[in-house]
Order: sequence, then structure tokens, then C-alpha cells
Amino acid sequence: MDIEIEALRAGREAIGEAFVLAVDLIREIVGQGGRAIVMGMGKSGHVGHKIAATFASTGTPSFFVHPAEAGHGDLGMITSADIVIAISQSGKSDELLRLIPYFKRNGIKIIAMTGDSLSPLAEHSDVTIDTAVPKEACPHGLAPTASTTLTLALGDALAICLLQAAHFSATDFAQTHPHGALGRRLLVGVQDVMVPKGAAPTTKADLIIKDALLVMSRGGMGFLIVTDRDGAPIGVFTDGDLRRCLDRDVDIKRTSIAEVMNADFVTIRVDELAVAAVDVMEKSKVSALPVIHNDGSLAGAINMRQLLQAGVV
Repeated sequence: MDIEIEALRAGREAIGEAFVLAVDLIREIVGQGGRAIVMGMGKSGHVGHKIAATFASTGTPSFFVHPAEAGHGDLGMITSADIVIAISQSGKSDELLRLIPYFKRNGIKIIAMTGDSLSPLAEHSDVTIDTAVPKEACPHGLAPTASTTLTLALGDALAICLLQAAHFSATDFAQTHPHGALGRRLLVGVQDVMVPKGAAPTTKADLIIKDALLVMSRGGMGFLIVTDRDGAPIGVFTDGDLRRCLDRDVDIKRTSIAEVMNADFVTIRVDELAVAAVDVMEKSKVSALPVIHNDGSLAGAINMRQLLQAGVV
């Protein structure tokens, strides 16, 4: 691990103008509708698969093409609008070098990631990113170890620089991860989870507590929204408020809900993300919220149980 850490440090110090040129070139090609095609043999190919996947998930259209398969028809996947990122530590991978004439004939730009800046691959590339390392972790200096770690880190660095340059947001990221936890947090809205106004537990302010409890019980959300004559929320009454009423010996058969409701309450807008409702509940130490429109009128209700069922929490 120390050897690989040293390789990363050396690689960081070696980053220079070529890296910037590579970022600019990829941005230019992708901006014109092209894709970043990653290629590599052996361990370089495994690293290339991961780099392509990271590019694709962070806003840079990309996929991996196996160099050997490319020579048997998969070159058809690569168009003159694309750019190739060719990975070879030695820069002498025969499978990659055989493809260079095709790239040149079709005007396809090449970014080499190699540990030998004088290699044939570097010589025929438009930009070369240096992946040279002081030594491999393998005691024989044969198995790619430190060099593949550095190449992977440089690939990640390219992807994140491209992400930042494109102002690719967390919401954009969620669009390509709809089945994951992040996608649920960033794509599910309050309106997707909430109970609509017609089904929300609401009552007028003059209703006595005993009758209001029947409405709250039927609602099954652990709270009651008290509204004015126009239907706008003016307070809430929770299970906890009921316990406090009983502790104070409040006459629930004579006292109106307006006398015991909490007029200092929090809400969530209907157009907010569901995860925002979770944050409001946690900060306010409540388990349910009235949902309102931008004009303050009632849109519905939402509670923590619904958010848990939606996978947002």
C-alpha cells in the first residue's frame, strides 16, 4: 500500500498541461455530440471499464471497447465524432497499435494513458497522460499494481474535472441512477408521497377535541391539521398534544381544538423533494407535516411512515 500511495503522490506531481488539454479535448468532442471511447488490454482493460462507467454516470457519454474485439467488427461502434482514450502502461500493446491507422483515417482523436512518453502509442496520440510510477508493488516488477492504481485515479480525476466543467449536479447524477438510494432521494417529490388534501386529516377550529380525535384516528397519520374557513392550515394537533391535554385534565368533551392546537408549526411545499420533508421533520422533531401550495393553501399531508415506505429515508 505504501508503494501505491507513493505512486499516487508521484502521479499527482506529474499532472500538467497534458491533463488540461485532455479535459478540454474531451469536453469539445462531447459538446459536439461525441463520446469518450475507452480501450485497453488486460489489467488496463479492467481499469478502462471502470473509467468508462464513471464517465457515463457523471455526465460524459462513454463506453468501453475491447481492442481485440474492435479488430473483428467492434470498430463499427466508434465514429469519427468520438474520441478514444487508449490505456497501455508500456504503450506497446499490439492490439491497440493495430487500430491507430483506422483512428487516423477517420480523424478520431486519441488520448494515451501510458507510462512511456516515448512509446509508439504516445507518439501517435494527440495527448499523452503520464501514468509512470516509481515502481510496481509486485516484487518482480511485472504485475500491474501501482500503475493501475494511478491510472484509475487519473481516470477518476478526468471524470470529476469534466463533471465540474459541465456543472453536472447531484440531481443530474440521480437521473442516471433511478434505481439506487440516491435516485430515490433526489427524484421522489413530496407530491409523489403525500396524502392529497381530500384524504388528509383536517378539521375546523371550532370542533371539540373529542370529535376531532375521531377525524385524527381515521386519518391514521398521527396528527390533525386545523384549518380556517378558507381551508388554509392554522395549526396542528398531534398524538403528543393529546397526551399533554390528558395530563392537564383538559375536558375533551367541551374544549375546542383551537384552544389546544399548536399554532407554531412547520410545513413543506408540495413542489419540494421528499428528502426535504425528512430534513424538516428531523430538525423540528416531528413525524408529520401539512403540505402547502406556494400561496399557503393546503395541498395535503405527509408523515415519516410514508417516506420510509417510499425508500427516501
